[in-house]
Amino acid sequence: MSNFISLIFRYINEKFILLMRYFIEISYKGTAYAGWQIQKNALSVQEVIEKALSVSLREPISIVGSGRTDTGVHALQQFAHFDYASPLSSQILKNWNALLPKDITICGLYQVSQKAHSRFDAISRTYQYRIVQNKNSFLQDLALYFPYKLNVEIIQEASRLLLNYEDFESFSKIKANTPHFKCKIYEAFWQVQKDLVSGKDVLVFQISANRFLWGMVRAIVGTLLEVGQGKMSLSDFEQIIQARNRSKASAAAPACGLYLASVKYPFILSST
Repeated sequence: MSNFISLIFRYINEKFILLMRYFIEISYKGTAYAGWQIQKNALSVQEVIEKALSVSLREPISIVGSGRTDTGVHALQQFAHFDYASPLSSQILKNWNALLPKDITICGLYQVSQKAHSRFDAISRTYQYRIVQNKNSFLQDLALYFPYKLNVEIIQEASRLLLNYEDFESFSKIKANTPHFKCKIYEAFWQVQKDLVSGKDVLVFQISANRFLWGMVRAIVGTLLEVGQGKMSLSDFEQIIQARNRSKASAAAPACGLYLASVKYPFILSST
């Protein structure tokens, strides 16, 4: 009965009260979750955040994410939006984070136009994939341990080839529900970064595009690792892109090394 009353109250609010729209900026370690999106029989990041917000704001809160991440995938910066009838300020973040588990953090709160949409208004997303080639206990579940010799120069060259194409069906999961496989890739490169905890080198692949297909980044990384080991040539890699056939590409790299690194919008987000 209480849920029914809450739904009636929200309906009245939506009809007669101008709701305010808020973006929240989120980061999370995805190891313990079955991805971002709510699922029937598994715990998701979205579900945990909605429960925390609903407890804090004392009414059912539904959030819409800027995109989905798969099981075990992390986010340095994810955005979501929700509507609420009362003014909110960033001071409430301490309360929300106290309700959330240690592996999920709400980093920012922004009031936006009622028409702003966290998913559809995003103009680009950036992913990173992290690899360590020496065993690192501090990066367990946070990077792929890949102890095999890699030719970084050749995978750097292969990555640049991605910018010449727009159809990436070869790197999309076969059952992906998408009207087309076209993506505009703005950058794709590898760099070496220092892990802040251990001081060891981490090999990082960074890729930005206007949109990504389901499983696309992990499939690209898995195939590039084959190139880096000399198991396929640059020509082979290019032919895989042109084939538009997922069976031609390599197996997807494990989820543990993948991060949604940033999401960009055409408007400026100002903290409340």
